Amino acid sequence: MKYYRANFDLIFSEMLSSLNRTSRFPQTKGYIQHGRVSVYEHSIHVARVSCKLALFLHLRVDYASLIRGGLLHDYFLYDWHDSDKSHRLHGFRHPKTALRNAKEDFDLTKTEQNIIVSHMFPLTLRSFPCCLEAWIVCIADKICATKETFHLG
Repeated sequence: MKYYRANFDLIFSEMLSSLNRTSRFPQTKGYIQHGRVSVYEHSIHVARVSCKLALFLHLRVDYASLIRGGLLHDYFLYDWHDSDKSHRLHGFRHPKTALRNAKEDFDLTKTEQNIIVSHMFPLTLRSFPCCLEAWIVCIADKICATKETFHLG
């Protein structure tokens, strides 16, 4: 695979279109993540920032897995702001829920699975990012969450 921006744009567009047509991903538009930002918008931001970080740092990554993992990292499919007791400790539990949901809907690579389950590291110490793509999404998620929470961008 070549590592050019044109490839990232094409892969991103195709991946997002496919998720919107063939999965429960559009449901994430109905759940708020940070501030006024939906899980859908947040997931797109994280995937885009992940690609921009990899490009900026000239990292050789699997862009398809980076993008899909970034888009699915918060595929937990519920409103964590509800007072439902099962949503307590959301920050600790949602990566495994997101992975379980993603496995129900997709055949995931090991890289995609690691991205999803480890994106909350170090909060989830047992789920360690084991590949470069998982580290990138983990960092991009924190950048995006900070911007969204504090309305910085």
